[in-house]
Amino acid sequence: MSKPTIGFIGLGLMGGNMVENLQKRGYHVNVMDLNQAAVDAVLARGNATQFSSGKELAAASDVVELCLTTSEVVEKVIYGDTGVLAGIKEGATLIDFGTSIPASTRKIGADLAAKNVGMIDAPLGRTPAHAKDGLLNIMAAGDLDTFNAVKPLLEEQGENVFHLGALGAGHTTKLINNFMGMTTVATMSQAFAVAKLAGVDGQQLFDIMSAGPSNSPFMQFCKFYAVDGEEKLGFSVANANKDLGYFLEMVKDLGTESLIAQGTSTNLQAAVDAGLAQNDVPVIFDYFTKLTK
Repeated sequence: MSKPTIGFIGLGLMGGNMVENLQKRGYHVNVMDLNQAAVDAVLARGNATQFSSGKELAAASDVVELCLTTSEVVEKVIYGDTGVLAGIKEGATLIDFGTSIPASTRKIGADLAAKNVGMIDAPLGRTPAHAKDGLLNIMAAGDLDTFNAVKPLLEEQGENVFHLGALGAGHTTKLINNFMGMTTVATMSQAFAVAKLAGVDGQQLFDIMSAGPSNSPFMQFCKFYAVDGEEKLGFSVANANKDLGYFLEMVKDLGTESLIAQGTSTNLQAAVDAGLAQNDVPVIFDYFTKLTK
């Protein structure tokens, strides 16, 4: 069987590597991004076409994939006279790999369904390096028949592909995952900062904590920065701050609250205000070491 033509919007570090993986696997890709250099890198590999509007890209694609930064950007790409919704073909599928607000995802899904177009929300785990090799963790959700139809494609992009239920469940799970992960990183980073302020050796603190149940890859990333001065997580304070804001919006929609998430969000925003937005999340250690009462 011939491979579907993939329309891909969003050629950042993750998206660009995902497209490279698709090209290596023989897919023709239709691409769109504001960064012309990122588009040129795709075109140079061949078997690719550049588009300047979501409408035209969608009309020329069997599956449209998004790897964008925020729900606001996703909605901007979907709606409007030149948006994806205006051009997408009946029977096509849209896959959103970003981290979005579940309520927004469900609204888009309903509007696509009215045109007989399927949607899968499929936020990602792991790193851009994994994306280049098709080894991502993919938290997919949506109608089961739609999921099964695109599962072979997802399995060329991810090593572990999960189906989590109805549309929006993927984004819900990703926000919960990032709430847990970023709260852990913020907590551990402040632990190293307090140790430094108290004159406790960071390496010794790590040796003690990592010998017990607190040990985790997140602790390793925190130690890499707090002790070794190296940024290795590959996830920015700005992205973490955005995701915690989405988590808080989601729990509000659910009629509950999270004081823990509020605390993490407050610290992440303070780190952004301190000029650390584009640094790895463990660099929040610097904010904590300078924090005064």
